[in-house]
Formats: sequence, structure tokens, C-alpha cells
Amino acid sequence: MPEYKQFPLADTAEGLTEADIIAWQVKPGDTVTVNQIVVEVETAKAAVELPIPWAGVITELLVEPGQTVEVGAPILTIDVDPGGKAAPAPTAPAAEEPAEEEMKPLVGYGSKAVVTQRRARKGAAPAAAPVVAAPAPVAPAAPAVASKPKGGYVPLAKPPVRKLAKDLGVDLHALTGTADGGVITRDDVQAAANGSAAPAASSSTVDSGYDPATRERRVPIKGVRKATAAAMVQSAYTAPHVTEFLTIDVTPMMEFREKLKKSREFAGVKVTPLTFAAKAVCLAAKRTPDVNAVWDEAAQEIVYKDYVHLGIAAATPRGLVVPKVRDADSMSLKELAIALTELTDVAREGKTTPAAMLGGTITITNVGVFGVDTGTPIINPGESAILCLGAIKDTPWVVDGEIKVRKVLQLSLSFDHRVVDGQQGSEFLADVGALLADPAVAITY
Repeated sequence: MPEYKQFPLADTAEGLTEADIIAWQVKPGDTVTVNQIVVEVETAKAAVELPIPWAGVITELLVEPGQTVEVGAPILTIDVDPGGKAAPAPTAPAAEEPAEEEMKPLVGYGSKAVVTQRRARKGAAPAAAPVVAAPAPVAPAAPAVASKPKGGYVPLAKPPVRKLAKDLGVDLHALTGTADGGVITRDDVQAAANGSAAPAASSSTVDSGYDPATRERRVPIKGVRKATAAAMVQSAYTAPHVTEFLTIDVTPMMEFREKLKKSREFAGVKVTPLTFAAKAVCLAAKRTPDVNAVWDEAAQEIVYKDYVHLGIAAATPRGLVVPKVRDADSMSLKELAIALTELTDVAREGKTTPAAMLGGTITITNVGVFGVDTGTPIINPGESAILCLGAIKDTPWVVDGEIKVRKVLQLSLSFDHRVVDGQQGSEFLADVGALLADPAVAITY
């Protein structure tokens, strides 16, 4: 006899209240196994793939891609006993039988689905056999939102198709899916790679929010962008920001980088200016621990961290995310280079987990990759400093009284003046600059 259960949207990270459905990985009629990925959602922190805790047959999808769903709301219905092979009920209920049997949530899930069983009343005569009532038909759950969002177009494609598109250099936003619901298939990607793909859906077909009368397009503020905006506003209005600037000649660093690229130890390892900056920040933070501390308003304490969880600001299609390199201060230059490569690759694919973005102590943002000289970055909440790297450019520079063309970099450091005084901020920035101007300085630390 069928046994229906509804799968609720899980709390994938502490404090999340809602998520957007990006794409379903299953459809009604599909048979699934325990822990099989069934849906991809976007939370305020990251895109996350959710597994289902039961095996069975999917009977109904309760929300559409693009909708916003509250944590705990049902998103699909599953028949966990499609063949009617459940174990027969006992001839008499046990006196100590629990009133309800809870489904243990998967790791990271904050909500629980509960299946209740009626307990026998004390003193009641045992029945020869329990009366089993046929389950009532499962009514479709109301969507968590009343209407589809008017936001920007999110390409619908399964993870293997997304990976294929990345490998072939195909932009999914430029495609129109040929499968049901506009889902992009492997054939669509292959056709695009061969130059025969159908054009992307127009703004009207993807409900882009464009109004021809006003010639304006409105996009809802949601997901990662909404969370980032809230965090930046909170930081700007609670922490007194101070920003200092330093321009340095990094020619020796760039020459050292070329040597490392040719060395056997760093063969196949991507070493970038960000790698050197990460190492410099970790070393300089040891000499000026205040930049790695945080102001605890509730406890009225300054918390000094004896570790560096280094945040790296990364621009992704879904907005700015700041994943962390855990215990970056304990890593060698090579280990940092590998960790940074993995971190940025995952971030660009939109697969950074919520846990990877928690608990940072200090952050680096690199605007130089966009050709920008410098900036005044906003400190991430829960931290006290953020270093900004500008573009490295060939610039006239005075060396030993003569003007020469050198590789020049501008640094800027924003810090919380409640925790870091001007002297401490200046000393830290000077240390970072010295290490980048001449990596050999590191052996003196």
C-alpha cells in the first residue's frame, strides 16, 4: 500500500530562512535512492544540492524552478512504499511503543519530517489485528510564494550538463533548453559548441521583468546578492571604517614568481600575486594580531584569534561570495596556491557550500583582475580588516636615482577603528607591502 511523505526544504546552514529553487534533478515517476540529489537550490550563502533521506518514487513536485521557498515548507511528495511491501503491523500494539517515529535529518538539515503512529490507550483490550486505514490522497502543497519571480534568467541544466558547458566554453545563458520546461540538455550544449545552437530565450519568455512602456527591467533582490547587501550595510553602519593606501614596486615578486613556475616543486601549481598576498597577510597578522581580532559588541570584548581563516572575495554569476581558506597561516606557499585555486574554481562554478563561507578572520579582495588600480573595500561582518589588491602595471619608478619601468601595485587596507588603531593598521599594511616588494623579507619574520 503506498505511503506518502513530503520532503521539506532543509536548513542547509544555521540561520537561513528561505531558498530559491534553481533546478530539479528528478521528475514525477522517477525512482530515487537514499541520499540521491533531487534538487539544486540557492540560499543567501550559496548554491546547494539537496539529497533526499528516503528511497521511493517521486509522485509530485510542489514548487517550480525560480520560486522562493521557506525553510520547512514541503517541496516534493514521494511514495516510500510504492510496491506495498511494508512490514505488516503487529497483532497488538506494544505498551511501550513510542508515540512517534522521527526521521533523522541528514547532516546540515535543520528541519525534521515526522511520521506519527497512534499509541494504544492504557487499559484497552488488545485487538486481534489493527485496523489499517487507507491513506488519504496527498493534496498538492501550496507553493511557498504566490507568483513566479520577475528576476533575471537562471539557466536550467543538470550538474553534468553544466560541467560539459564549462569544459566546452559554452555560456548557458546564451541557450534555450529543448527539454520539457526549458531545461538545457547535453545535445543543446553540443550544438552550441558546434555553432548551431538555438538563441537564448527573449526577455519576455524568461519573465525578465522588462516593461516596454518604461524601458526598465526590475530584478528582485534575493539569494546571495540580498545577503551580501545586508551584510555590507550592517558593516558600514556599525564599524567605523578607516582606509589606508600604499603603492609598491613588486618587480622582485614577479621575477620570483617566474622562477617558481620553472621549479620542479611548483610544477603544475598555479602561483598568482594573490598567492603571495595571502602568505604576506598571514605573516603580517602574526606581528599585528589586532587585524585578525574582532569586536564582540554583545560581550563587550575584543576577541583575538590564534589562527587565520583567510577570506577570499570571489565574483560569481550569483553575486559576491567570500569562501575561507581554513588555517591559512599554517600553510606553505605551495599549499596556499593549491588551496586558492580549488577555492576560486568551486566559487566560479557556484558550488561553494555555506559552511565554507563562515568563520573568517580577515579577507583579501582582488580588484586588480578587472584592471582596477585600487578601492576602499567594506569590512566583512565578524572581521576587522580587509586588504584590497589593485592591478599590477608597468609604471615609471625611481630606482637608485634613475627612472625605470617597474611592476607597480597599489594596496588598500580598510580596518575597524574600534579594534585597530591607525598605528597598527599602518604597521600591518607596511609589513604586507614589504613582503610583496621583496619576498626574501619573509625569512626575517
